[in-house]
Amino acid sequence: MSKADFIAVDLGASSGRVLLGQWDGERFSLSELHRFTNGPVTVLDRLHWDIFQLWEEIKTGLRVYAREHGSAPAGIGIDTWGVDYVLLDKEGTLLGNPFHYRDTRTVGGVEKLDELVGKGRIYESTGIQFLELNTLTQLSSMVGAEVPQLAIADTLLMMPDAFNYWLTGVKKTEYTNASTTQMLNAKSRAWDLDLLEDLAIPSHFLPDIVQPGTVLGPLHASLADEVGLDPATPVIAPGTHDTASAVAAVPHLDEKSVYLSSGTWSLMGVEVSEPIINDEMLRLNFTNEGGVGGTIRLLKNVAGMWLLEESRRQWAREGKNLDWETLLGEVQAAEPFVSIIDPDDASFNVPGDLPGAIRAFCEKTGQAQPKSVGAVARCCLESLALKYRWVVEAVERLTGKTMDTVRIVGGGSQNELLNQFTADACGKKVVAGPVEATALGNLMMQAVATGHIATIKEGREAVARSVELKEFEPKSQGDWDEAFERFERLGAFE
Repeated sequence: MSKADFIAVDLGASSGRVLLGQWDGERFSLSELHRFTNGPVTVLDRLHWDIFQLWEEIKTGLRVYAREHGSAPAGIGIDTWGVDYVLLDKEGTLLGNPFHYRDTRTVGGVEKLDELVGKGRIYESTGIQFLELNTLTQLSSMVGAEVPQLAIADTLLMMPDAFNYWLTGVKKTEYTNASTTQMLNAKSRAWDLDLLEDLAIPSHFLPDIVQPGTVLGPLHASLADEVGLDPATPVIAPGTHDTASAVAAVPHLDEKSVYLSSGTWSLMGVEVSEPIINDEMLRLNFTNEGGVGGTIRLLKNVAGMWLLEESRRQWAREGKNLDWETLLGEVQAAEPFVSIIDPDDASFNVPGDLPGAIRAFCEKTGQAQPKSVGAVARCCLESLALKYRWVVEAVERLTGKTMDTVRIVGGGSQNELLNQFTADACGKKVVAGPVEATALGNLMMQAVATGHIATIKEGREAVARSVELKEFEPKSQGDWDEAFERFERLGAFE
């Protein structure tokens, strides 16, 4: 179809962007309208998101588009991280700033859910891995603490749904983000009201679920006037969970490909048509999250670049401000395979002195403690590559299929050293790119919704034409095999 402009709002756990995506009938091109920081705000030892500041940043990006490109884009779509939510009263007013998923109120929450109804009961219905940060755990903690907001809440909206409500006045929940809550029946793809009743969690405030590619409505008239956009501009729900959008944009994704959406988190898995729910999936703590086009994202959450991001913040607090190029140079100079960690050990979840937590883990497991910046960073990257191998091997067992390619998208795909480590550790070809997979998946689903692209398959082909992909072949695997044996001896991984 004809050329079109789309606006993608992409909110991550550490930054956000408002991006212009221009479709020329064959390819997408991306340009940044506005970039801003994001992160937790600590108030009396509780972690929150500053949702009003994020809203102001979104409006700033919309104003930039109106000023520089005109007032009538073909669509606006928002994606964010999963699990976090807001509560609204009957007037639609926010009942407090939303909690950050790393807030400590959910510590021990998975064990509490197991006591209340049993992990098997929850997993059989939802097919979602157990994490303390899950929405189900967050709400259960509110019930246990008798938080008063629950008694007066009229609506629960996931983070992207809240911004869509402010954009349009429409209260809906998009399927891919709803699937991260651990409150959806994986097979019926509807809210599991019986599970919520068993846990004494209210369900009256859960909105109707819409599928990715749904046009939610036009911009609210007052907002359109405020930012200078045409009030007829459609607001479209892409895969509002950022990983769903990223996977939507993975070029050449097929039955022999494992995807890896690499950012603060690493989300690694395969695309399947129906959820896989069995005892082995539960034991390995894999998840069945919703994808675009009726698919399921069978995947495993891995800590990801958080390990280095939080380490860099600690080093900055110590007066060592290291850019990525310098840091990776330190990694290459460090001795390989001195120390190995499980990236998902609970001690690494809390913001703070992560290098210190890594040294404590190594001491506890009888390994040499990494002292230098390069040694700590190398430990993180090698351990991530080894965890990726563990996930690949688990995926092959769960699906009964042999994988030949790891397709890495997202910001972490720029880390060529980690890409090569991953190829070597897994013994698989790695294809890296696109970096902006989440934004491209967001834009692609908007283009499908508006008829500019006919199908998701055609959209993925358009993404492949729009970016440069880089391949990494495995070089040496012997040392990695030995390291993997050490990695597996660290404990039973979940």
